[in-house]
Amino acid sequence: MSGEKEIKTGKPSESDENFVLSFDVLADEIGDRLDHAVAARYPELSRTRVKELIDGELVLVDGKPNKGSHRLHAGEKVFVTPKPRPPLRAHAESIPLDILFEDADIIAVNKPAGMTVHAGAGNATGTMVNALLGRGQSLSQLGDALRPGIVHRLDKETSGVILVAKTDAAHARLGEAFRQRTVNKTYIALVQGAFETTSGRIELAIGRDPLKRVRMAAEQKTYRGSKIANSREARTDWRTLIKIDATTLLEVQLHTGRTHQIRVHFSALKHPVVGDTLYGAAAQLRVGDISLPPLGRNFLHAAKIVFSHPRTGERMEIRAPLPVELRDFLYTLTKTAGGDPAKIDGALYGYL
Repeated sequence: MSGEKEIKTGKPSESDENFVLSFDVLADEIGDRLDHAVAARYPELSRTRVKELIDGELVLVDGKPNKGSHRLHAGEKVFVTPKPRPPLRAHAESIPLDILFEDADIIAVNKPAGMTVHAGAGNATGTMVNALLGRGQSLSQLGDALRPGIVHRLDKETSGVILVAKTDAAHARLGEAFRQRTVNKTYIALVQGAFETTSGRIELAIGRDPLKRVRMAAEQKTYRGSKIANSREARTDWRTLIKIDATTLLEVQLHTGRTHQIRVHFSALKHPVVGDTLYGAAAQLRVGDISLPPLGRNFLHAAKIVFSHPRTGERMEIRAPLPVELRDFLYTLTKTAGGDPAKIDGALYGYL
């Protein structure tokens, strides 16, 4: 590699295709993971960016690509080519979608867990927007070009119903409805632990976690004197559907739309959403001495949305049935705990 490109030093230049960083493995780096070592050497590169470069074979060890988990050895030399990212854009992809409702103004999609809504840092393909464009779909052009038609969002690992505007007029009216909080959103969540009451309200402002920037945090938390910057008021109402061993299945009403709101609010109550390890959930649930298989996603599903049609004003209700992997997880949990899985169907009447 050194014979092909000039080895330069200093900070990465996103505009210089030939910029190559290199370092010899030091004694205190022996045994470190490759991705951790590169991120520590070059803090101007985020962990996400380092992973992209490694996955794109732009990080070489002794001239050869390696996984991020590679453990460094004495005498190795690491080369990093921080090529600029290709510009993000929404583009058509042939990806199947579950369409719950569609007319000339709006589309309601049942988004699966694992699909991001639109392109973002480190994620340009496989998005819901790209899938809609792949249908030859006309979408509103109000707002960001990466988010055509998008008036609200769901987290990547949250499934369920999401509304998309096909026209600018529909986008403007739906956007105003969300701002005025006349859109009612209902979620189904399985959380760890049991509550003393059968229903409740959480009103804790939410802002960016000052110590871990990929997370949000509830205002009640303290972080070694750090304040939660730019926190905004948030309200979540909940009621118990059924208790299953050391978990509780909830119906959740979201009255504000803060980032990660449900996940943050229940984590603040020490009842994290099952599967949500970012906010403190166990990697695997245990029933007595038995560990259940990992869920592989958050147990959070946008089950219902009620809103006024942006053109006719008709009050509409659109539901997304609980995904099969969540239903099966509840059955397995219930049977393992010695309960009757038929009770799950009763608790989730209207959501299956």
